[in-house]
Amino acid sequence: MLAGQDRFRPLSVLIAAKRREKLTPILEQLAEDVPVFLASQPVLDTIVGFELHRGILALAERAPPLSADTLLAGLPEAALVLAMVGIANHDNMGGLFRNAAGFGVDAVLLDPTCCDPLYRKAIRVSVGGVLRVPWASLEDGEDLIDLLERRRFTPVALSPAGSVALSRLPAITRPALLLGAEGPGLPDATLARCRTVSIPMAPGFDSLNVAVAAGIALHQLRVS
Repeated sequence: MLAGQDRFRPLSVLIAAKRREKLTPILEQLAEDVPVFLASQPVLDTIVGFELHRGILALAERAPPLSADTLLAGLPEAALVLAMVGIANHDNMGGLFRNAAGFGVDAVLLDPTCCDPLYRKAIRVSVGGVLRVPWASLEDGEDLIDLLERRRFTPVALSPAGSVALSRLPAITRPALLLGAEGPGLPDATLARCRTVSIPMAPGFDSLNVAVAAGIALHQLRVS
């Protein structure tokens, strides 16, 4: 079964004719009723709107949304969660999901102000991570910290003003890493309810791109 096929059902596939032979092992995993269309590279680029180096584009049906509480309830005892607040840039969203897939994050939670992770650019930047890592969006008014604590997760907020360096954070069985948007970061009210950690920086520089910072933090949480 193709990655994510249990949650996102492929409806059709469009590929560059020159890529057909190389993509055959992947295409053979599709259901028999999923049509595969071939086109020359210039035609494909015109349809997509830019030069599509990979030469493959698919249309899929979204699965019904899963509630954040249901997602957390099904996680194993030792689990790692990534929670995003206010991530509105699709490049950052894709980079964060790529990190989540790379470091074995068990679930991703998005607050209502985050952008859509299934936007085409976010999927592409994530290198398919969005289709691999289970995720759910919180409802308006749903309290992220209450939800995490109710499901026995320890909220760990990443911030330049964190109270302890990331490398000094004791091991946590069920950590939930919270990230805010570049610039404003996480709200003060959220930080006050979490363990806060920072990534020490060189003098005169106080922050990293949110996806880069997440990669460092997820690695630390996964190996600690």
